[in-house]
Parts: sequence; C-alpha cells; structure tokens
Amino acid sequence: MTQDTALNPIQFEVIRNRLVAITEEMRIALQSVSGSPTVTEASDFFTGLFLPDGSVASMGFQVAYQAPVCGLFIRHISQKTKMAVRDGDMFIGNDPYVGALHQNDVQMVGPIFVGDEIVAWAGVEAHETDVGGMDFASWSPKAREVYQEGMRIPCVKIIDQGEMRDDVLEMICTASRLPHLLELDIRAFVATLNVARERVQELAARYGAKTVTQAIRRMIASSEARMRERLRELPDGQYHASDFLEHDGHQNVLYKIDVVLTKSGDAMTLDFSGSSPQAPGFINSTRSGLMGAVAGAVMPTLAFDMQWNEGALAPVEIVAPEGLLCTAKFPAPVGSATVETIWVTGSAVMRALNKMLQASPKYRHRAQGVNDGAMATFNLGGVNQFGEPFGLHLMDPLAGGSAAWPTRDGASAGGPITSPMSSIADVERNEQVAPLFYIHRRLARDTGGAGRQRGGLSAEVALTLAVDDAMALVMTHGAESPNSRGLAGGWPGATIVQTMGWKAVERGVRVSHDAEVFGPKPGLMKMTNRDLFEVSWQGGGGWGDPLARDPALVAADVADDLVSEQAAREAYGVVLADGGVDAEATQETRSAMRLARVGAFDDDPARRCKAEPFRRIGDALFLARDGAGAHVVTAAGYILSTGHTRWREGAASTTRAQPPSAYRIKLHEDMRVTEWFCPATGALLEVDFHEAGKPVEHDMILKLEGLAH
Repeated sequence: MTQDTALNPIQFEVIRNRLVAITEEMRIALQSVSGSPTVTEASDFFTGLFLPDGSVASMGFQVAYQAPVCGLFIRHISQKTKMAVRDGDMFIGNDPYVGALHQNDVQMVGPIFVGDEIVAWAGVEAHETDVGGMDFASWSPKAREVYQEGMRIPCVKIIDQGEMRDDVLEMICTASRLPHLLELDIRAFVATLNVARERVQELAARYGAKTVTQAIRRMIASSEARMRERLRELPDGQYHASDFLEHDGHQNVLYKIDVVLTKSGDAMTLDFSGSSPQAPGFINSTRSGLMGAVAGAVMPTLAFDMQWNEGALAPVEIVAPEGLLCTAKFPAPVGSATVETIWVTGSAVMRALNKMLQASPKYRHRAQGVNDGAMATFNLGGVNQFGEPFGLHLMDPLAGGSAAWPTRDGASAGGPITSPMSSIADVERNEQVAPLFYIHRRLARDTGGAGRQRGGLSAEVALTLAVDDAMALVMTHGAESPNSRGLAGGWPGATIVQTMGWKAVERGVRVSHDAEVFGPKPGLMKMTNRDLFEVSWQGGGGWGDPLARDPALVAADVADDLVSEQAAREAYGVVLADGGVDAEATQETRSAMRLARVGAFDDDPARRCKAEPFRRIGDALFLARDGAGAHVVTAAGYILSTGHTRWREGAASTTRAQPPSAYRIKLHEDMRVTEWFCPATGALLEVDFHEAGKPVEHDMILKLEGLAH
C-alpha cells in the first residue's frame, strides 16, 4: 500500500471513523422514519457509502448480502449514458436482473456532489412486504417467469434535483397491496440519503474533497491488504462444500449449491460450476444474488476484525457459468431468492470457509458450523379489526440457532451471522401492527445440533388470528434438508417443522390439536381465528462427536429442558438417574455405541502411526509424519490416508436414508446421510449429507508441503 503524503494518519483515522459513523446515522434516519417492523425491529435493510465506480466504501452491520448489489446498481446508472446525474438526484430500483436480490428488496441510491464532481454515492435498501405480483407479499410459489412476480423497477430517477417525482412514486406504490407502507419507506429512503449527502459534504468542506476521496481509497486498500495477509496465514488447498434446498414451488425436487474453494497464497477462488441448473420455480437467484451471498459469507467469517468494504472482497474470484440455480438467466422467476438460493449459497460458502479455518492452528478457535440455515417465511395480510389493510412479514425465523465452536456451545436463538445486527420484534409489537395473537414464543427442545459442543437451540412459535380470517403465505426450505450443518462430527440442527391445526383454538386457548403437517412450500392459504399455526426452525450445527460431550453438561441441558432424555441417551449416550448422571451406565452405553458404529475395532498395528502429530486439521483429525510419509491420523494414531488428505478413504462409514429420530432431522427422499468413524475407536469424525446414489466428495485437499511449519 503506497503511503499518500497528502493525507496524514490522524486525518485518515478521523475521516475513516466519521464515514463509519455516517452509515450509522443513515441507519438511525431510516429506522426513525420507517413504520415497518421489518425495518424498525428486525433490521432487514442496508445502508452504505460507495465510490463513484460502485466500490463499497463503508457499510452498516445489517444485511451483508446487499453490499455488492447496491454497487451493481450504481454501475448500471453510470453506464446509462443518456441518463443525466445531477446534484440532488436519487434513483430507485429493485430488478434482480439489473442489481437487486429479489423484487421485495427496494433500493435507492444518490450521488454526493462537491462542486461539479461526484465524490461518492450513498445507498439504502430494505425489504418491502408487498410490491405486487400474483400473490400477496410478492412471494409467488406458482410463478414460472419473473413477469408473474412483483413489479420490477430497473432504474428510475425518483428525486430530480431535490424534487420528488410524484408520478413515479404513485406508479410504484400503486403496484403494491400496501401502498402506504411502501410510500413511507420510500420517503424514509429519501431521508436516509439526505443525511448521507449532508454529512459527506460537511466532511469534504472541512478536509477537502480530494482528501476525503484519498481516505476512502486508503480504507479500501487497507482492508484488502489485511484480507490478503489473513489468507496467507491460512493453509493452501481445496475445500469443498455443498448445501441443498427442496421444492421449487411446483415439484418437490432436490437442488444443490456446490462450491469448491481453492485457496493459494493471498487469493481464493469460489467455483459454483457443480451446482444444479436453474429451476422452473421462484427459488432461483441471479448473479447479483450470488455476489451478495459470497459477500455475506466472506465478510463475517474472514473479515471479522477489519473494515467491511470492497477491499475485503478483492482477493475473491467467483466462477459460475450462466444458467445455474445461483446464476439464473432471464426470465426465470427469482422472487424467493433471498430466503432460498442466496441463503443456501451463503451457508455453503461459510461451510467451506470454516473447513479452512479448522485446519489453521491460528484460527481454528473461530471455526464454526452453519448458523440458522433456513429462513422459513410466514406472511400475513388482509383487513384488520379497524377495517384497514395490513401486511406483516414475520421476522421471527431470525431466531434460529447459532452453531457451536470448538470450545463452546452455540447461542440459542442467535440467528444468522450474515446480518450481525438483526433482531426480532417484541411479541407485543407484532400483535400491535397485525391482528395476530401469540400462544407462545420459546426455545424448541432438541433443535440444537448434537456434538461435543452443542449447537444453539432454535425458537418456535404458535400463532392464531385476532380477526375472522386473513391470507397466510407459508413457505420454506430446510423442512427436508438440514442446512445448519455441524463440523468435525457435529450433527446439524433439527429440520423445520410447520403445522396448521384446524379448529385448534377457542378464544386464544388451545382446545385441540388436529394438525396438518406442511411440506416445504404449501403456499398461499386462508387462515381463520380458529386455526393455530406452529413452526420450529433450524438450530445451530454442533461441533465434534456427541459421545465426547461432558455428561454433566448433557444432564444440565436436560434439567434446563434444552435436551430431552431420549436425545440424551440416543444422541449423547448419557444415562440419567435421580436427576443426575449414572456414570457407569453412561460409560457402558457409550462404549457399546462406539462399537456398534464400526462392528469391530481394527487393532492392526500396521495401521497405527507411532509418530506424534505435528498439526491438527479437524477435531479428531491430525497430520503425522514417519518414515512412510505424511499421514492423516485419528486421535488414536490410526492411519486414514498417506501422502494426501483424502482421509475418508481409510475411515469406516455408515449411510442412512433417515437419521435416528432423536436428531429431529427429516431427509428428502433423494438425500442420504453418511457418518465417518475411526475404525480403531468408533469415534465420529464427520457427518455428510449428500445426494442418494452419489459418493461423498472429499472436502479438504491440503497442500502438505510446508504444513509442518
């Protein structure tokens, strides 16, 4: 990084911190004006500052997926040579084929002039409950092309030199079933960009536009330098991960997002070529969504202690041909991209990144399974008790569980890390803005992934209506695919369960529970005040072999109603008696379970390495070297592979169509789970979920040269 003599270090730090503070002021302005709980309570929005070329300069800590997407929108404006860009202008758009995640994510950007020159752009985005389309809430499970989904705004000037274009505003809001809510948020966007414009201009007036621009470029260069330094510290190699989602809105087909991460020196490539082709239904993502998913995974996982901007993403190359599930070609429907393919893509990338971290002595403590692997969607709309139209996008699924680390359990209801500042509204707030009534909102027992360190539990809710009827839109993935995957032998969190109990509620009190269990995409339906909707979400992934968990911790979890006695025995091998642990029975049970995993222990001395391991690459996987070469060995010294890290070649394994019931995991008919064990001890090394009839791919191929150092 070249030192810029025109900008001294003190000026740089002052300007850098001021720019970060401006993005925070933008957040405050947006939440102060908006009337939507999606914005004010759940923080489902983005604010940021950009260079004139669309490079992210500074951003808030809300939805990280959006960072590169606003930049794409700015670049699109810059390329439209016939579109005049003047001081005070603002542009609105939501077209995923131009630069957006899906149509509900409406964004607005505006140039920031100093004199006659654009020194920066400001951008803001938020999820809007309804922007039109064939179904309420603009999620249209039966859509077969993007024309059937919400209104697409490619790029329209809505503020012309400081004046609102009321005709454009009216055109956009008229498409929505909730025009007043949409209009209020658009006006909140205007206020947000005005704050950014005024603050940046004040900064430029004090230090000079050239100095501010230099500071922004140095911020970006600093993050890039730090990211490249971090990558050099991580082991070179190839890391493979995949994740699945089921049902495209038309058929219950299984789809895969596949990523191969190749890391060499100070750069890495993410190759998605092995992913499924685009779907006929609304689960697809455009390339802008893919870029957002990568940003949302890379920044919180690797850039946890540096400024989030374009520099943190500069060392990352994305390889993905057109026509995949994550690079859908026009006019494929993409209405549910954020909660389907983008969410799953982010989880797959995070899994690959964390496999790299777990092989690093310096950063192993930061490795983690997948957090809150699915965003189950529940939208409610109709007419409230006052005769007014209402709509609610329930953000409670953000209270899924966070994954475990090597040294501690995951956070219950911790939510996704792709949106670090996300939260959920108070029960009373949701009941205030929509005529619904909560029977309960609580942690769901046995939803955290089993492991030596347990994944955090998900929350669960039960809802009914405070009016006669309304329209409910219910959809998800992760009901038949465990997306909150664990690591190093840890199991995923439970899969999602959605039910509707017909005639189950009488004056807010449950009187029966004749419930229908929904599949992943039941879609739009009528709900009455005698119906009870219940849903539990995915907990966080576990870490390590559940049979290695301290029995006292399992007993404490049972006492706290976090784990059932059935799961304590069947998943953890812990036998409880008189409120405590029966130590002798637990030891016998665990020994029997380990033996049952492999049938018979392999005691062949030729398969043992007597040399001490020189490096750990997993919770129970190590590298050791003797006269025969470098080996991957288990904690017992059992040699799994020699000369390479494709350790599954020497492990024992069991493949199932369905996991044991204690794990609360349901698998799609085209999925299988394979558990990998140490042949000498029966220790669980890894749990893989994969397509039926296809072999499990090796997930970690390290370059052994130099690892001993």
